[in-house]
Amino acid sequence: MDIAQSIAHHLRPGDILTLTGDLGAGKTTFAKGLGSALDIDETMNSPTFTIVKEYNGRIPLYHMDVYRVEHGDDLDIIDEYFESDGIVVIEWPDHIQSILPSERLDISIRYIDERTRLITLDPNGLRYDEICKEIKS
Repeated sequence: MDIAQSIAHHLRPGDILTLTGDLGAGKTTFAKGLGSALDIDETMNSPTFTIVKEYNGRIPLYHMDVYRVEHGDDLDIIDEYFESDGIVVIEWPDHIQSILPSERLDISIRYIDERTRLITLDPNGLRYDEICKEIKS
């Protein structure tokens, strides 16, 4: 949650983040941390069966779980969010690799134990390089 909140303070509309990790690693908890920092008051949970949940805060947050996405209309709907006025957070991005924008912040969460996660940030593009530098300092 703390790392997600720290990252959220550097985000702006149009930013795209991907979250990878095994079931239970903390992807949705990470998204909740972003939401908290963006002043989202709604209860956030995994959008597993709805694909996209939209939240209104200081900046809109579009939380996607694309694990069950196949082809066709679902991809068209998802693609529209990449040009939105909010921040897009995508769980299971490998399922839509063919339509992911090349510039994004890839975040990997690895479960170590009940209270410990290893979080790796992989910036793709100058914007995301800058975010990572700001967080590091």
